[in-house]
Parts: sequence; structure tokens; C-alpha cells
Amino acid sequence: MRQTKLFTKTQKEAPSDEEALNAQLLIRAGYIHKEMAGVYQLLPLGLMVVQKIKQIVREEMSDLGTNEMLATSLQPKELWQRTDRWDDEKVDVWFKSALQAGGEVGFGWSHEEPLANMMKNHISSYKDLPLGIYQFQNKLRNEVRAKSGMMRGREFIMKDAYSFAATEEQHEDFYTRSQTAYMNVFKRLGIGDDTYMTYAAGGAFTEFSHEFQTVCEAGEDVTYINKEKGVAINEEVVDTADLEALGVTKDELVATKTAEVGNIFNFGRSKAEEVGLFFKDENGERTPVWMGSYGIGITRLMGVLVEKMADEKGIVWPESVAPYKVHLVALNTDDQEISDWADGVYSSLKDQGITVLYDDRDARPGEKFADSDLLGLPYRVVVSKKGKEAGTFEVVTRATGEVRNLTEEELYADFS
Repeated sequence: MRQTKLFTKTQKEAPSDEEALNAQLLIRAGYIHKEMAGVYQLLPLGLMVVQKIKQIVREEMSDLGTNEMLATSLQPKELWQRTDRWDDEKVDVWFKSALQAGGEVGFGWSHEEPLANMMKNHISSYKDLPLGIYQFQNKLRNEVRAKSGMMRGREFIMKDAYSFAATEEQHEDFYTRSQTAYMNVFKRLGIGDDTYMTYAAGGAFTEFSHEFQTVCEAGEDVTYINKEKGVAINEEVVDTADLEALGVTKDELVATKTAEVGNIFNFGRSKAEEVGLFFKDENGERTPVWMGSYGIGITRLMGVLVEKMADEKGIVWPESVAPYKVHLVALNTDDQEISDWADGVYSSLKDQGITVLYDDRDARPGEKFADSDLLGLPYRVVVSKKGKEAGTFEVVTRATGEVRNLTEEELYADFS
């Protein structure tokens, strides 16, 4: 991508009403546009980051043997009434609307009910189980507080998965393998060492759940952590019984600000029984399905990565999700020889399969470098008259600030 062809522009200031650092930087760098509180449009660079996060999650979900699909956002009132989760007293984040033809619908905040209901068409025997499905979808939640940028939105992208099993053993197997898959995701995103599977309350889902909490000063949760034992407990459920069950005492735990990046819930047989999802077991008896629900906040992860890795100059993307690996910055482009040389380097990098954002704008060096730092791509390669005379390129590693001067041969070898 040539930067002159990218319609987005960087900004010196974020909207005055934007409090969260992640949103301030993402808006200034042109990754997102704020539509309203808690609602952000994904611009081209932001969409690329989200698609890369999704791909990492998709690969781990595929390894679990799950099927990807896409459910509807509109939800029938009657189905959710059956499970007692339509009432605003029970679930306080619904967006609802009246239909012109009569009746009322909700806008999906979660999908256990409709997907369990759908599975009545596909599960009839124990031979159909176990199985898992997942989707990436925009969720809509009527949050009272929406001041954390991408980390708490009224509209956001979630990966939600659902497991269906004939027995508790089948369910526990999938539940355990999901924990591993989730930790693989967070390791690949560069936050594995700071992310803990956390014992937590289930909220509107179940009595208890497991969350995945990432150490983050901007997070909205407080998690009690024992790093050596790998134990983490959400402050909502810290009590003597839970501590004993987990083999720790409260004075062994450190209260830490964290951001929830994923969660998993065990519904047992209750959800399927409420919805009417049954199968015939080996004895021919009609039995409710074991169900689990598994969520990862895709756009929330985008915000957490910015909060954790940004520095005073701007965003710092891990290579696994950066929209481009290299930011090629051309200086002295009023000199046709330098301009042609920069074009050639751009073509050569692309030919080697290296993703490149090429700053071919007519702008001052200081502006180009400031924008490059703000955008946060892993490597900056500078093409300049001074470099051409020396036969080298200045290569800056964004995360560490390391500066190297490489020949053209070394440059291509380094990124190949």
C-alpha cells in the first residue's frame, strides 16, 4: 500500500471526549473512527489488525475441530423468555426493538439460546456428539459505561464458540482443550506471560466461570494473582472456600489491575433442557445435551495490545497482528533518482512477500518519522539521499528502538 493511496490521515489530537489511551492512539493513527461513545468504525488499517487477530483465533479454533458459521444478530423474544434471560432485570445489556409487523426482537449480546435452538435440527443421537461451532460477530450491548475505548464497547467484535456433548467427560475434554487453545492465542499475540486463567463469577451466564485476564493498568477488573503458582481469582469471588480449593491463602495473592480478554462457561445440561435440545443416548433414552460457551473479545484484544505495548511516541504492534511488517519511508523524493530507487525497493520487498506500507508522501522528514512512530509498524526502513550515497538503509525496530544500517543485500536477507 502506498500511503498516498490510503484515505486515512493521522491526527495530532484525539477527540476531547475520548478518555482511553487505546482509543486516543488508534483514532490519531487512523485505525478507527469514533462514531459515538463505545462505538467505533474500523478503518482500513484497523480492519487489517482485527483480521489478523481473527486469523490467529480461527487457526486455534480449527485445531479444536470446531466449525465456523455466522448467526443472525436479530433474536426472537420468545426464545429468550423460555430461558428467563429476556427480562432486563436478569440481563441489563439488551438492545430491543419493536417490529412494524408486531412483536419485539432483541439485538444479539450472546448466542447460546439461538444456536442451541438451531442444533435441534442437527443433533438427534449420541452419535452426533461431541461437536463445536464458532463465529466472529458484532455483538451489541447496552453498556452504561463506555469509557474504555475498544476495551468496552456498545458494539464490538467477539469470537463466540459453543460446545455440545453427550457426556460430562466429553464436555470436560473440550473445555480443557479450549483453555489450551485460548492460551495459545494469547501467546501468539505476545501477551501470554501476562494472561491468566482466572476463577470468576458467571454473571448472566452461569454461577461460576473461568475468565482470561491480562495484566493491564487500564483494565477494569482487579484480579488476585500468585504468579509462581499460576493462580488467579477475580476479586468478585475471593473467599475462604475458593482460596482453600485453589490451594492458596489471600496473603499469597497480589491484587492486580487486569483486562478480561476471554471467558469460558460450563452450562451443564441446564441450558439445553431450557431450550429443548435433547438427544437419544446409547440406551435410547431422551437426554439433554451438555453445553459450554467460549468467548474472546477480538476488538477488545486490539485495545489491550495498544494499552500494554504503546510508548510515548505511539502504538507498538507485535509482528503477529501489525497491518504491515515494514514501513518504508522515502525521503528526498524531490530527487527523481531517489524516488525511483525507493519505488524499486518497494517493489522488491513486495516481490519477496513482505508486507509494506510505503510512505511516498511529499512531507517533511520529521512529519514522516512522527507518523511512523504513531502507526507502530514493527520495522521502519528509510530510503534517503544520504543512505544512497553510503549504500545503506536505516532500519529501525519499533519495539526496541534499535537502529541498524543495512546494505540492500542485507536488507532483503533480513526480511526474507
